[in-house]
Amino acid sequence: MNLAQAKQILLLYRPGTIDADDPEIAEALALAKTEPELASWLVEHCARQSALREKFQQIRVPAGLKEQITSEQAARERMKYWRPRMVLAAVASVVLLGWLATFWFPHRPSDDTLAIYQKRMVGVALRGYAMDLATNNPEAVRAHLAKHHAPADFILPMALKGVTLTGCAVESWQGEKVSMICFRTGKMRVPGGLSDLWLFVVDQASVKEVPVGDSPQFAKVNRLITATWTQGDKVYLLGTAGDEKTIRQYL
Repeated sequence: MNLAQAKQILLLYRPGTIDADDPEIAEALALAKTEPELASWLVEHCARQSALREKFQQIRVPAGLKEQITSEQAARERMKYWRPRMVLAAVASVVLLGWLATFWFPHRPSDDTLAIYQKRMVGVALRGYAMDLATNNPEAVRAHLAKHHAPADFILPMALKGVTLTGCAVESWQGEKVSMICFRTGKMRVPGGLSDLWLFVVDQASVKEVPVGDSPQFAKVNRLITATWTQGDKVYLLGTAGDEKTIRQYL
């Protein structure tokens, strides 16, 4: 991907949304971290997006506008003969209302659900990352996570305690810190990666629609099989390549 292609892709990027989870956008954002010219352009693009969003959110909805448009549309449908100009006006009104409704009536699907959390964390593991601390010392990992205000009092499954620890990193989710603990099984490895098994731990209050209890739920997310469960006030997400049978041996 060159700079021109990255700019074209990032024109669709809206900061603060799940756009960053799109593989092409994620690749373009990664390129911006290494290309000063693209990084400068991206800062200006994000500023424009934020300014536009703020302006649209300031638009006040005229009282009764939605009901008026709906009733007029219904009346037109009951007419025996449609006039071409009336049809055009009705279509234009519906299109305009649909476009403005994204600002007037912002009712988007929640972006803090378990499904989106799983997708984002799996994306972190697959697109490459730099561990904050590379070590096989469990106590050093907990100390590092605690120092950076990420969950450090997590409880590892017994089977996972026997897997080689490679280090950790602190990720972010909905303004909360996520502990990313990295392991190497030696059976599968992501190209260029030091680990092939990842455990993410975050406060349960920051994720909606999480499973209840410590019985894991399995799901295929991107190229990884994941197991998700809750224990105490934490949500645990374990991911690796393979199938359900593969991941069960680490639970």
